[in-house]
Amino acid sequence: MTAVTDETLSFDEAMAKYDPVLGFEVHVELNTRTKMFSAAPNAFGDEPNTNVSPVDLGLPGVLPVVNRAAVEYSIKIGLALGCKIAPSCTFARKNYFYPDTPKNFQTSQYEDPIAYDGAIDIELEDGTVFTVEIERAHMEEDAGKLTHMGGATGRIQGADFSLVDYNRAGVPLVEIVTKPIVGAGSRAPELARAYVATIREIVKNLGVSDARMERGNVRCDANVSLMPKGSATFGTRSETKNVNSLRAVERAVRYEIQRHAAVLESGQKVTQETRHWHEDTRSTTAGRPKSDADDYRYFPEPDLVPVVTSEEWIEELRAQLPEPPAERRRRLKEAWGYSDAEFRDVVNAGVMDSIEETIAAGASAAAARKWWMGEVSRRAKEAEVDPAELGITAATIVELDSLIRAGKINDKLARKVLEHVLAGEGTPAEVVQQHGMAVVSDDAALLEAIDAALAAQPDVAEKIRGGKVQAAGAIVGGVMKATRGQADAGRVRELIFERLGVAG
Repeated sequence: MTAVTDETLSFDEAMAKYDPVLGFEVHVELNTRTKMFSAAPNAFGDEPNTNVSPVDLGLPGVLPVVNRAAVEYSIKIGLALGCKIAPSCTFARKNYFYPDTPKNFQTSQYEDPIAYDGAIDIELEDGTVFTVEIERAHMEEDAGKLTHMGGATGRIQGADFSLVDYNRAGVPLVEIVTKPIVGAGSRAPELARAYVATIREIVKNLGVSDARMERGNVRCDANVSLMPKGSATFGTRSETKNVNSLRAVERAVRYEIQRHAAVLESGQKVTQETRHWHEDTRSTTAGRPKSDADDYRYFPEPDLVPVVTSEEWIEELRAQLPEPPAERRRRLKEAWGYSDAEFRDVVNAGVMDSIEETIAAGASAAAARKWWMGEVSRRAKEAEVDPAELGITAATIVELDSLIRAGKINDKLARKVLEHVLAGEGTPAEVVQQHGMAVVSDDAALLEAIDAALAAQPDVAEKIRGGKVQAAGAIVGGVMKATRGQADAGRVRELIFERLGVAG
Protein backbone atom coordinates (compact mmCIF):
# COMPACT_ATOMS: atom_id res chain seq x y z
CA MET A 1 0.00 0.00 0.00
CA THR A 2 1.37 3.41 -0.93
CA ALA A 3 1.84 5.73 2.03
CA VAL A 4 -0.27 8.88 1.99
CA THR A 5 1.89 11.86 1.10
CA ASP A 6 2.74 14.59 3.59
CA GLU A 7 3.76 16.92 0.79
CA THR A 8 1.87 20.18 0.40
CA LEU A 9 0.40 22.11 -2.49
CA SER A 10 0.76 25.89 -2.53
CA PHE A 11 -2.09 27.61 -0.73
CA ASP A 12 -3.16 29.48 -3.86
CA GLU A 13 -3.26 26.25 -5.90
CA ALA A 14 -5.28 24.52 -3.18
CA MET A 15 -7.79 27.40 -3.10
CA ALA A 16 -8.13 27.36 -6.89
CA LYS A 17 -9.28 23.73 -6.86
CA TYR A 18 -10.92 23.12 -3.48
CA ASP A 19 -13.24 24.69 -0.92
CA PRO A 20 -12.29 24.13 2.72
CA VAL A 21 -14.72 22.88 5.35
CA LEU A 22 -13.79 23.70 8.93
CA GLY A 23 -14.95 22.54 12.33
CA PHE A 24 -13.61 23.44 15.77
CA GLU A 25 -13.73 21.79 19.16
CA VAL A 26 -12.49 24.30 21.71
CA HIS A 27 -11.81 23.00 25.20
CA VAL A 28 -12.13 25.62 27.93
CA GLU A 29 -10.83 24.87 31.41
CA LEU A 30 -13.04 26.47 34.05
CA ASN A 31 -11.41 28.33 36.95
CA THR A 32 -13.57 26.90 39.69
CA ARG A 33 -12.00 26.47 43.13
CA THR A 34 -12.31 22.67 43.00
CA LYS A 35 -12.55 20.00 40.33
CA MET A 36 -15.56 18.84 38.34
CA PHE A 37 -16.47 15.82 40.44
CA SER A 38 -14.29 16.05 43.55
CA ALA A 39 -13.18 18.47 46.25
CA ALA A 40 -9.55 18.40 45.09
CA PRO A 41 -8.08 21.88 44.42
CA ASN A 42 -8.22 23.18 40.86
CA ALA A 43 -4.89 25.04 40.74
CA PHE A 44 -2.15 25.46 38.15
CA GLY A 45 1.55 25.01 38.78
CA ASP A 46 1.52 23.03 42.02
CA GLU A 47 3.83 20.08 42.62
CA PRO A 48 2.83 17.09 40.45
CA ASN A 49 0.21 14.72 41.83
CA THR A 50 -0.61 16.84 44.88
CA ASN A 51 -4.05 18.11 43.82
CA VAL A 52 -5.69 14.71 43.56
CA SER A 53 -8.37 12.75 45.36
CA PRO A 54 -9.57 9.14 45.23
CA VAL A 55 -12.34 10.29 42.86
CA ASP A 56 -9.83 11.77 40.40
CA LEU A 57 -7.80 8.55 40.47
CA GLY A 58 -10.83 6.30 39.97
CA LEU A 59 -10.18 4.25 43.08
CA PRO A 60 -12.71 1.52 43.95
CA GLY A 61 -15.85 2.55 45.80
CA VAL A 62 -15.61 6.31 45.17
CA LEU A 63 -18.59 8.39 44.01
CA PRO A 64 -18.45 11.66 42.05
CA VAL A 65 -20.35 14.81 43.03
CA VAL A 66 -21.12 17.49 40.43
CA ASN A 67 -19.54 20.90 40.99
CA ARG A 68 -22.44 23.40 41.02
CA ALA A 69 -20.18 26.34 40.13
CA ALA A 70 -18.95 24.45 37.06
CA VAL A 71 -22.54 23.90 35.96
CA GLU A 72 -23.31 27.61 36.37
CA TYR A 73 -20.16 28.57 34.44
CA SER A 74 -21.20 26.17 31.67
CA ILE A 75 -24.65 27.72 31.47
CA LYS A 76 -23.11 31.20 31.23
CA ILE A 77 -20.88 30.05 28.37
CA GLY A 78 -23.90 28.57 26.59
CA LEU A 79 -25.88 31.80 27.00
CA ALA A 80 -22.95 33.90 25.74
CA LEU A 81 -22.80 31.67 22.64
CA GLY A 82 -26.48 32.19 21.93
CA CYS A 83 -27.30 28.59 22.80
CA LYS A 84 -30.44 27.00 24.15
CA ILE A 85 -30.01 25.62 27.66
CA ALA A 86 -31.30 22.11 28.22
CA PRO A 87 -33.97 21.78 30.92
CA SER A 88 -32.31 18.48 31.84
CA CYS A 89 -29.00 16.98 30.81
CA THR A 90 -27.04 13.86 31.69
CA PHE A 91 -23.46 12.70 31.93
CA ALA A 92 -21.96 9.75 30.07
CA ARG A 93 -18.84 7.63 30.24
CA LYS A 94 -16.49 7.97 27.28
CA ASN A 95 -14.44 4.81 27.43
CA TYR A 96 -10.80 4.68 26.33
CA PHE A 97 -7.51 3.70 27.87
CA TYR A 98 -4.62 6.17 28.07
CA PRO A 99 -2.14 6.64 30.92
CA ASP A 100 -3.36 10.16 31.69
CA THR A 101 -6.94 8.88 32.21
CA PRO A 102 -6.72 6.95 35.48
CA LYS A 103 -10.38 5.84 35.46
CA ASN A 104 -10.02 4.42 31.92
CA PHE A 105 -13.00 6.56 30.97
CA GLN A 106 -13.76 10.26 30.83
CA THR A 107 -16.95 11.58 32.39
CA SER A 108 -18.45 13.75 29.68
CA GLN A 109 -21.78 14.46 27.99
CA TYR A 110 -22.93 12.74 24.84
CA GLU A 111 -26.59 12.74 23.83
CA ASP A 112 -27.70 15.42 26.31
CA PRO A 113 -25.36 18.45 26.35
CA ILE A 114 -26.15 21.34 28.66
CA ALA A 115 -26.15 23.87 25.79
CA TYR A 116 -26.89 23.50 22.08
CA ASP A 117 -27.89 25.32 18.86
CA GLY A 118 -26.05 28.61 19.19
CA ALA A 119 -24.28 31.06 16.90
CA ILE A 120 -21.69 33.82 17.26
CA ASP A 121 -20.43 36.51 14.91
CA ILE A 122 -16.72 36.49 14.17
CA GLU A 123 -15.12 39.72 12.97
CA LEU A 124 -12.14 39.33 10.64
CA GLU A 125 -9.25 41.77 10.34
CA ASP A 126 -10.88 43.98 7.71
CA GLY A 127 -14.17 44.18 9.59
CA THR A 128 -15.91 41.38 7.67
CA VAL A 129 -18.33 39.50 9.93
CA PHE A 130 -18.68 35.71 9.61
CA THR A 131 -21.37 33.83 11.53
CA VAL A 132 -20.29 30.50 13.04
CA GLU A 133 -23.01 28.12 14.22
CA ILE A 134 -22.47 26.24 17.48
CA GLU A 135 -23.57 22.61 17.58
CA ARG A 136 -23.18 22.13 21.34
CA ALA A 137 -21.30 23.12 24.45
CA HIS A 138 -21.01 20.25 26.89
CA MET A 139 -19.46 19.65 30.30
CA GLU A 140 -16.70 17.16 30.95
CA GLU A 141 -13.50 16.64 32.92
CA ASP A 142 -9.93 17.12 31.77
CA ALA A 143 -7.32 14.37 31.59
CA GLY A 144 -3.98 14.38 33.35
CA LYS A 145 -0.79 15.62 31.74
CA LEU A 146 1.99 13.48 30.29
CA THR A 147 5.58 14.76 30.13
CA HIS A 148 7.77 12.83 27.72
CA MET A 149 11.36 12.49 28.91
CA GLY A 150 14.65 11.70 27.22
CA GLY A 151 13.90 12.76 23.66
CA ALA A 152 15.20 15.79 21.85
CA THR A 153 11.82 17.45 21.28
CA GLY A 154 9.77 16.70 24.40
CA ARG A 155 7.30 14.71 22.30
CA ILE A 156 6.38 11.08 22.64
CA GLN A 157 8.28 10.22 19.46
CA GLY A 158 11.83 9.41 20.53
CA ALA A 159 11.19 9.71 24.27
CA ASP A 160 12.73 7.19 26.66
CA PHE A 161 9.87 7.30 29.14
CA SER A 162 6.92 9.45 30.20
CA LEU A 163 5.84 10.95 33.51
CA VAL A 164 2.20 11.55 34.40
CA ASP A 165 0.79 14.34 36.55
CA TYR A 166 -2.81 13.83 37.65
CA ASN A 167 -3.27 17.36 39.02
CA ARG A 168 -5.19 18.27 35.86
CA ALA A 169 -7.29 15.08 35.91
CA GLY A 170 -10.83 16.07 36.78
CA VAL A 171 -10.46 19.80 36.10
CA PRO A 172 -13.82 21.11 34.80
CA LEU A 173 -14.01 21.61 31.05
CA VAL A 174 -16.55 22.92 28.61
CA GLU A 175 -16.09 21.66 25.07
CA ILE A 176 -17.54 23.99 22.43
CA VAL A 177 -18.26 22.23 19.13
CA THR A 178 -19.14 24.09 15.94
CA LYS A 179 -21.31 22.90 13.10
CA PRO A 180 -19.39 22.46 9.80
CA ILE A 181 -18.19 25.84 8.56
CA VAL A 182 -18.31 26.38 4.80
CA GLY A 183 -17.82 29.42 2.62
CA ALA A 184 -14.69 30.82 4.21
CA GLY A 185 -12.57 30.09 1.13
CA SER A 186 -9.06 31.50 1.28
CA ARG A 187 -9.88 33.23 4.56
CA ALA A 188 -10.28 29.91 6.37
CA PRO A 189 -6.97 30.18 8.30
CA GLU A 190 -7.79 33.75 9.30
CA LEU A 191 -11.28 32.71 10.38
CA ALA A 192 -9.81 29.87 12.47
CA ARG A 193 -7.62 32.29 14.39
CA ALA A 194 -10.40 34.85 14.80
CA TYR A 195 -12.87 32.20 16.02
CA VAL A 196 -10.58 30.88 18.75
CA ALA A 197 -9.65 34.45 19.73
CA THR A 198 -13.35 35.26 20.06
CA ILE A 199 -14.03 32.19 22.23
CA ARG A 200 -11.06 33.10 24.42
CA GLU A 201 -12.34 36.67 24.73
CA ILE A 202 -15.84 35.49 25.63
CA VAL A 203 -14.79 33.09 28.40
CA LYS A 204 -12.27 35.53 29.85
CA ASN A 205 -14.88 38.29 29.76
CA LEU A 206 -17.31 36.00 31.59
CA GLY A 207 -14.70 35.35 34.29
CA VAL A 208 -15.21 31.58 34.01
CA SER A 209 -11.71 30.74 32.75
CA ASP A 210 -8.23 32.21 33.04
CA ALA A 211 -8.13 31.66 29.25
CA ARG A 212 -4.34 31.43 29.10
CA MET A 213 -3.59 29.36 26.04
CA GLU A 214 0.06 28.87 26.98
CA ARG A 215 -1.18 27.06 30.12
CA GLY A 216 -3.69 25.00 28.19
CA ASN A 217 -6.74 26.79 29.64
CA VAL A 218 -8.02 27.12 26.07
CA ARG A 219 -7.11 24.43 23.55
CA CYS A 220 -8.41 23.91 20.03
CA ASP A 221 -8.93 20.76 17.98
CA ALA A 222 -9.12 21.98 14.39
CA ASN A 223 -10.96 19.86 11.81
CA VAL A 224 -10.23 20.40 8.12
CA SER A 225 -11.56 18.77 4.97
CA LEU A 226 -11.72 19.82 1.33
CA MET A 227 -14.44 19.72 -1.32
CA PRO A 228 -13.65 20.02 -5.03
CA LYS A 229 -14.91 23.31 -6.44
CA GLY A 230 -18.60 22.97 -7.26
CA SER A 231 -19.13 19.94 -5.01
CA ALA A 232 -21.44 19.93 -2.00
CA THR A 233 -20.07 16.69 -0.54
CA PHE A 234 -17.72 17.04 2.41
CA GLY A 235 -14.33 15.39 2.12
CA THR A 236 -12.59 13.23 4.72
CA ARG A 237 -11.49 15.30 7.67
CA SER A 238 -8.38 15.40 9.78
CA GLU A 239 -8.34 16.71 13.34
CA THR A 240 -5.27 18.60 14.55
CA LYS A 241 -5.32 18.16 18.33
CA ASN A 242 -4.69 20.52 21.23
CA VAL A 243 -3.40 23.55 19.36
CA ASN A 244 -2.72 26.12 22.06
CA SER A 245 -1.92 29.46 20.45
CA LEU A 246 -3.78 31.69 18.00
CA ARG A 247 -0.82 31.77 15.64
CA ALA A 248 -0.61 27.98 15.67
CA VAL A 249 -4.34 27.56 14.96
CA GLU A 250 -4.04 29.72 11.86
CA ARG A 251 -0.89 27.98 10.66
CA ALA A 252 -2.23 24.48 11.35
CA VAL A 253 -5.39 25.09 9.32
CA ARG A 254 -3.39 26.56 6.44
CA TYR A 255 -0.96 23.61 6.49
CA GLU A 256 -3.72 21.01 6.57
CA ILE A 257 -5.50 22.65 3.63
CA GLN A 258 -2.27 22.47 1.63
CA ARG A 259 -1.57 18.88 2.75
CA HIS A 260 -5.08 17.65 1.94
CA ALA A 261 -4.87 19.27 -1.49
CA ALA A 262 -1.57 17.53 -2.23
CA VAL A 263 -3.01 14.16 -1.15
CA LEU A 264 -6.05 14.59 -3.38
CA GLU A 265 -4.00 15.85 -6.33
CA SER A 266 -1.77 12.78 -6.08
CA GLY A 267 -4.82 10.54 -6.53
CA GLN A 268 -4.78 9.24 -2.95
CA LYS A 269 -7.41 9.42 -0.23
CA VAL A 270 -7.17 11.55 2.88
CA THR A 271 -6.97 9.43 6.03
CA GLN A 272 -9.44 10.26 8.80
CA GLU A 273 -7.08 10.69 11.71
CA THR A 274 -5.83 12.95 14.44
CA ARG A 275 -2.78 15.09 13.70
CA HIS A 276 -0.16 16.70 15.93
CA TRP A 277 1.00 20.27 15.29
CA HIS A 278 4.73 21.02 15.46
CA GLU A 279 5.51 24.71 15.82
CA ASP A 280 9.20 24.26 15.05
CA THR A 281 8.56 22.80 11.59
CA ARG A 282 5.13 24.44 11.13
CA SER A 283 3.71 21.12 10.06
CA THR A 284 1.53 18.29 11.35
CA THR A 285 2.26 14.60 11.72
CA ALA A 286 -0.14 11.67 11.93
CA GLY A 287 -1.50 10.65 15.31
CA ARG A 288 -4.04 7.84 15.40
CA PRO A 289 -6.99 6.87 13.22
CA LYS A 290 -9.88 9.08 14.27
CA SER A 291 -12.42 7.22 16.34
CA ASP A 292 -16.13 7.67 15.83
CA ALA A 293 -18.55 7.95 18.72
CA ASP A 294 -19.36 4.24 18.64
CA ASP A 295 -15.71 3.40 19.29
CA TYR A 296 -15.88 5.09 22.68
CA ARG A 297 -18.80 2.89 23.82
CA TYR A 298 -20.64 5.83 25.42
CA PHE A 299 -23.17 4.84 28.04
CA PRO A 300 -25.00 6.84 30.74
CA GLU A 301 -22.94 7.58 33.87
CA PRO A 302 -24.64 5.42 36.54
CA ASP A 303 -23.24 7.41 39.48
CA LEU A 304 -24.63 10.82 38.53
CA VAL A 305 -28.23 11.97 38.36
CA PRO A 306 -29.36 14.36 35.60
CA VAL A 307 -28.63 18.07 35.97
CA VAL A 308 -31.99 19.85 36.01
CA THR A 309 -32.16 23.56 35.23
CA SER A 310 -35.06 25.97 35.61
CA GLU A 311 -36.08 29.13 33.81
CA GLU A 312 -35.55 31.08 37.02
CA TRP A 313 -32.01 29.78 37.44
CA ILE A 314 -31.15 30.40 33.78
CA GLU A 315 -32.51 33.96 33.89
CA GLU A 316 -30.64 34.63 37.12
CA LEU A 317 -27.39 33.62 35.40
CA ARG A 318 -28.29 35.54 32.24
CA ALA A 319 -28.62 38.69 34.36
CA GLN A 320 -25.03 38.18 35.56
CA LEU A 321 -23.54 38.17 32.06
CA PRO A 322 -21.15 41.05 31.31
CA GLU A 323 -21.47 43.23 28.23
CA PRO A 324 -20.97 41.27 25.00
CA PRO A 325 -17.44 41.45 23.55
CA ALA A 326 -18.53 43.50 20.51
CA GLU A 327 -20.12 46.14 22.75
CA ARG A 328 -17.05 46.11 24.99
CA ARG A 329 -14.79 46.75 22.02
CA ARG A 330 -16.90 49.73 20.93
CA ARG A 331 -16.83 51.15 24.47
CA LEU A 332 -13.06 50.75 24.85
CA LYS A 333 -12.34 52.26 21.44
CA GLU A 334 -14.33 55.36 22.35
CA ALA A 335 -12.85 55.61 25.86
CA TRP A 336 -9.27 55.29 24.59
CA GLY A 337 -9.71 57.66 21.67
CA TYR A 338 -8.16 55.31 19.12
CA SER A 339 -8.95 55.60 15.44
CA ASP A 340 -10.71 52.72 13.67
CA ALA A 341 -7.40 51.56 12.18
CA GLU A 342 -5.53 51.85 15.47
CA PHE A 343 -8.14 49.88 17.38
CA ARG A 344 -8.40 47.22 14.67
CA ASP A 345 -4.61 46.77 14.86
CA VAL A 346 -4.86 46.40 18.65
CA VAL A 347 -7.54 43.70 18.35
CA ASN A 348 -5.71 41.86 15.59
CA ALA A 349 -2.47 41.91 17.60
CA GLY A 350 -4.28 40.28 20.53
CA VAL A 351 -3.27 42.99 23.03
CA MET A 352 -6.64 44.62 23.80
CA ASP A 353 -6.91 42.97 27.22
CA SER A 354 -3.30 43.84 28.03
CA ILE A 355 -3.85 47.49 27.08
CA GLU A 356 -7.02 47.61 29.17
CA GLU A 357 -5.15 46.21 32.18
CA THR A 358 -2.28 48.64 31.64
CA ILE A 359 -4.59 51.66 31.48
CA ALA A 360 -6.42 50.44 34.59
CA ALA A 361 -3.03 50.19 36.33
CA GLY A 362 -2.31 53.86 35.67
CA ALA A 363 -0.84 54.31 32.18
CA SER A 364 -2.31 56.65 29.58
CA ALA A 365 -4.10 55.12 26.60
CA ALA A 366 -1.39 56.48 24.30
CA ALA A 367 1.46 55.04 26.38
CA ALA A 368 -0.22 51.64 26.73
CA ARG A 369 -0.76 51.43 22.99
CA LYS A 370 2.79 52.62 22.23
CA TRP A 371 4.39 49.85 24.28
CA TRP A 372 2.07 46.94 23.53
CA MET A 373 1.84 47.68 19.81
CA GLY A 374 5.48 48.68 19.56
CA GLU A 375 8.32 47.07 21.49
CA VAL A 376 6.32 44.25 23.09
CA SER A 377 4.67 43.17 19.83
CA ARG A 378 8.00 43.42 18.01
CA ARG A 379 9.69 41.12 20.49
CA ALA A 380 6.73 38.73 20.45
CA LYS A 381 6.96 38.54 16.67
CA GLU A 382 10.69 37.80 16.88
CA ALA A 383 10.01 35.03 19.39
CA GLU A 384 7.04 33.79 17.32
CA VAL A 385 4.69 33.88 20.31
CA ASP A 386 1.62 35.91 21.16
CA PRO A 387 2.43 39.13 23.09
CA ALA A 388 0.67 37.87 26.22
CA GLU A 389 3.07 34.89 26.31
CA LEU A 390 6.19 37.05 26.77
CA GLY A 391 5.51 37.48 30.46
CA ILE A 392 5.29 41.28 30.33
CA THR A 393 2.67 42.58 32.76
CA ALA A 394 0.64 45.76 32.96
CA ALA A 395 2.69 46.72 36.04
CA THR A 396 5.89 46.47 33.98
CA ILE A 397 4.60 48.88 31.34
CA VAL A 398 3.26 51.32 33.95
CA GLU A 399 6.61 51.34 35.76
CA LEU A 400 8.53 51.89 32.51
CA ASP A 401 6.23 54.74 31.54
CA SER A 402 6.56 56.29 35.01
CA LEU A 403 10.37 56.20 34.80
CA ILE A 404 10.23 57.95 31.42
CA ARG A 405 7.80 60.62 32.60
CA ALA A 406 9.96 61.23 35.69
CA GLY A 407 12.94 61.83 33.40
CA LYS A 408 14.93 58.96 34.90
CA ILE A 409 15.21 57.12 31.58
CA ASN A 410 14.44 57.93 27.95
CA ASP A 411 12.69 55.82 25.32
CA LYS A 412 15.95 54.31 24.07
CA LEU A 413 17.00 53.30 27.57
CA ALA A 414 13.50 52.01 28.29
CA ARG A 415 13.81 49.53 25.45
CA LYS A 416 17.09 48.27 26.92
CA VAL A 417 15.48 48.07 30.36
CA LEU A 418 12.66 45.96 28.91
CA GLU A 419 15.24 43.56 27.48
CA HIS A 420 16.70 42.99 30.95
CA VAL A 421 13.21 42.58 32.44
CA LEU A 422 12.47 39.89 29.85
CA ALA A 423 15.70 38.17 30.90
CA GLY A 424 14.29 37.87 34.41
CA GLU A 425 16.55 40.47 36.04
CA GLY A 426 13.83 42.23 38.02
CA THR A 427 11.44 45.15 37.71
CA PRO A 428 12.27 48.15 35.51
CA ALA A 429 13.34 50.22 38.53
CA GLU A 430 15.57 47.39 39.78
CA VAL A 431 17.16 46.99 36.33
CA VAL A 432 17.89 50.73 36.07
CA GLN A 433 19.61 50.66 39.45
CA GLN A 434 21.52 47.42 38.89
CA HIS A 435 22.89 48.46 35.50
CA GLY A 436 23.35 52.19 36.13
CA MET A 437 21.00 53.01 33.26
CA ALA A 438 19.52 56.26 34.58
CA VAL A 439 19.61 59.34 32.35
CA VAL A 440 22.67 61.55 32.88
CA SER A 441 21.27 64.99 33.74
CA ASP A 442 24.17 66.42 35.74
CA ASP A 443 25.23 69.60 33.93
CA ALA A 444 28.91 69.18 34.76
CA ALA A 445 29.06 65.70 33.22
CA LEU A 446 27.05 66.82 30.22
CA LEU A 447 29.23 69.91 29.62
CA GLU A 448 32.32 67.73 29.67
CA ALA A 449 30.85 65.53 26.94
CA ILE A 450 29.61 68.58 24.99
CA ASP A 451 33.03 70.22 25.03
CA ALA A 452 34.62 67.02 23.72
CA ALA A 453 32.03 66.76 20.94
CA LEU A 454 32.47 70.44 19.96
CA ALA A 455 36.24 70.05 19.89
CA ALA A 456 35.91 67.00 17.64
CA GLN A 457 33.57 68.81 15.23
CA PRO A 458 34.67 72.49 15.05
CA ASP A 459 32.96 72.97 11.67
CA VAL A 460 29.62 72.00 13.20
CA ALA A 461 30.18 74.49 16.02
CA GLU A 462 30.74 77.27 13.45
CA LYS A 463 27.53 76.34 11.61
CA ILE A 464 25.57 76.61 14.86
CA ARG A 465 27.14 80.00 15.63
CA GLY A 466 26.19 81.03 12.09
CA GLY A 467 22.52 80.38 12.79
CA LYS A 468 22.12 76.79 11.57
CA VAL A 469 20.72 75.53 14.87
CA GLN A 470 19.58 72.25 13.32
CA ALA A 471 23.28 71.32 13.04
CA ALA A 472 23.22 70.86 16.83
CA GLY A 473 21.88 67.38 16.21
CA ALA A 474 25.37 66.19 15.30
CA ILE A 475 26.74 67.40 18.65
CA VAL A 476 23.80 65.87 20.51
CA GLY A 477 24.56 62.59 18.73
CA GLY A 478 28.19 62.72 19.84
CA VAL A 479 27.17 63.34 23.44
CA MET A 480 24.64 60.51 23.34
CA LYS A 481 27.32 58.16 22.01
CA ALA A 482 29.76 59.22 24.71
CA THR A 483 27.17 58.64 27.44
CA ARG A 484 25.91 55.35 25.95
CA GLY A 485 22.55 56.91 25.21
CA GLN A 486 22.00 57.98 28.80
CA ALA A 487 22.20 61.75 28.36
CA ASP A 488 19.10 63.92 28.70
CA ALA A 489 18.90 64.98 25.04
CA GLY A 490 16.75 68.03 25.75
CA ARG A 491 19.14 69.33 28.37
CA VAL A 492 22.12 68.60 26.11
CA ARG A 493 20.64 70.77 23.37
CA GLU A 494 20.04 73.63 25.82
CA LEU A 495 23.65 73.45 27.10
CA ILE A 496 25.08 73.41 23.56
CA PHE A 497 23.36 76.69 22.74
CA GLU A 498 24.44 78.19 26.06
CA ARG A 499 28.06 77.11 25.44
CA LEU A 500 28.09 78.67 21.97
CA GLY A 501 26.19 81.77 22.98
CA VAL A 502 23.34 81.36 20.51
CA ALA A 503 19.58 81.29 20.93
CA GLY A 504 17.99 77.92 20.47
